[in-house]
Amino acid sequence: MKINWGTGIVLAFIGFISFIMYFIITMTTNDKYDFDLVTEDYYGEELKFQSDIDKETHSKTLKTNITWAKTEQGITINFPEDLDIENIKGKVFLYRPSNKQFDFEIPVSLSNHTLLIPDKRLLGGRWNIKVDWSYNSELYLYKSEIVY
Repeated sequence: MKINWGTGIVLAFIGFISFIMYFIITMTTNDKYDFDLVTEDYYGEELKFQSDIDKETHSKTLKTNITWAKTEQGITINFPEDLDIENIKGKVFLYRPSNKQFDFEIPVSLSNHTLLIPDKRLLGGRWNIKVDWSYNSELYLYKSEIVY
């Protein structure tokens, strides 16, 4: 049987549509391609974005900014040594891009200039850390991507 050009076009369309349907079904049913939003209230967070930029810019005016280090006990977040720890307040938010069920937030409570995030709360892999803190009513923000 000889295939004419009309039949070839129809077969090409059927093949293309089959490929697209396979791709759509694979992407919607495979958990490997399932990603969560950073936050459920995406547009509300977008309105706060300029204040976050201002806080980050203000953080760069410090003599030393926040640093972090991986230890056997977990992650230590080091606040600037020249600040009085009694006046440091805020919260630390750790965001896991691959699974929002592991996201958590802890308040900043310091006995020295170091805050420990315990190893038992962290899984190996990529985390986004956000430290939103204040010192004497001055607002600061530190963001970083870490691999634990």
